[in-house]
Amino acid sequence: MEAFPIQELALPIALGGHDIIGQARTGTGKTLAFGAALLQRIEHGGKKPQALVVAPTRELALQVTDDLLVAGGKLGTRVLSVYGGRAYEPQIDALREGVDVVVGTPGRLLDLVKQKHLDLSQVAILVLDEADRMLDLGFLPDIERIIDRIPAQRQTMMFSATMPGEIVALSRRYLTRPTNVRAESHAESDATPQVVQHVFQAHQMDKPEMLARLLQAEGRGLTMIFCQTKRACDRVAADLVQRGFDAAAVHGDLGQSQRERALRAFRNGKIGMLVATDVAARGLDVDDVTHVVNYECPDSADTYVHRIGRTGRAGKEGVAVTFVDWSDLTRWKLINSTLDLPFAAPEETYSTSPHYFAALGIPEGTKGTLPKEHRHERAGLDAEELEDIGETGKTRSNTRGRDRDRDEDRERPRRRNRARTRTRGGKPVEGVSAGRPAETGDAPGEPAGTVVDAVATERKRSRPRRRTRAGKPATDTTEAPQSA
Repeated sequence: MEAFPIQELALPIALGGHDIIGQARTGTGKTLAFGAALLQRIEHGGKKPQALVVAPTRELALQVTDDLLVAGGKLGTRVLSVYGGRAYEPQIDALREGVDVVVGTPGRLLDLVKQKHLDLSQVAILVLDEADRMLDLGFLPDIERIIDRIPAQRQTMMFSATMPGEIVALSRRYLTRPTNVRAESHAESDATPQVVQHVFQAHQMDKPEMLARLLQAEGRGLTMIFCQTKRACDRVAADLVQRGFDAAAVHGDLGQSQRERALRAFRNGKIGMLVATDVAARGLDVDDVTHVVNYECPDSADTYVHRIGRTGRAGKEGVAVTFVDWSDLTRWKLINSTLDLPFAAPEETYSTSPHYFAALGIPEGTKGTLPKEHRHERAGLDAEELEDIGETGKTRSNTRGRDRDRDEDRERPRRRNRARTRTRGGKPVEGVSAGRPAETGDAPGEPAGTVVDAVATERKRSRPRRRTRAGKPATDTTEAPQSA
């Protein structure tokens, strides 16, 4: 396995039990840097967790859990991920059986602590992964509540690609003589050097056509497309599907099961394009992502770094394309100056511009609609149809319609095809059959109609009706039983 600077610098310090503030580019192995030391220093087989890893998003928590399970497989390490969008019961059952490492999001961790299912009294190692992102999402009060429930004698490690001033202030409060580990020189740009970056000034109405032609470039593999809003994600994904591409959207409005289905389908290559908001830009590690497209200009330099960091991971090369609208030029110039990039004045570009085709390797004559012979057999399918997993959380389920149909079947009376025979005293009555009017040959005194009518009339005969006044029967107005 190739070793990266962050691992070489942080591992000896972490194994020694010292506090660390680690900063390195995304995709350079920060998870392995703290994961290897964490697995080596904890005591396995206990009832209560010995280590706690806090992640800002559910996707990152799942990814860290998978990495720790792979690294600690031979050690028999019990790793549990807890996050929202899933039922409490499986997570509570696992905590009762005993775990060594807990990886979770701040909200679900606090819920389990308040319900007294999660005991943090024996946590000796605390890891804050993507700490700056947790500040952006407003998790700082939750982080402080979690830290207050952990013993003061502990090892604390904070890792992120960027270190704003708030992170430094937090480290001064909760870390003891931390070692600041930076895996690159201060003069080097924060942007990933293995990524070939392109920036084009594009018109809003021409972006769908430019994106569709970009996705037909030579050598394009898995592609991630980032948008600013959830509505934009749905709109872009629907447009790509209509053009014949296999795409799916991932954003915060989707249920956890739907997000996991889309990410699993993307990792397995069942869909080639993932349209996402910044919820998927932090820590998401997917192999063979060759292109990253900023469909809309990011709001900050940190967001741009994390977005393009989804490609060019683990020493591989990638391509990042950014579309800058006229209204976003001022914002982009600020990002460009912060990261010291050579794109202060992006070239005005359209879907028919020759330099656009030449820069990205798009074949000449490419149109915005994928030809039928090149369309993927799964294009247009929903990620839920591609990935079928059981749901345990409060998410939208396609089984509701089937459950409703089963309920209606239970309430709907059954229709029997067998004929009914009317009987009296155990003997069949001739002349009247069930479901047809009586004929002239019916028995005298019997009402005409169906069996139900005959039974109702028979009941009326057996109950004489009496008229009463002030609760007493009126003798002169007693009615005789109704005759047939």
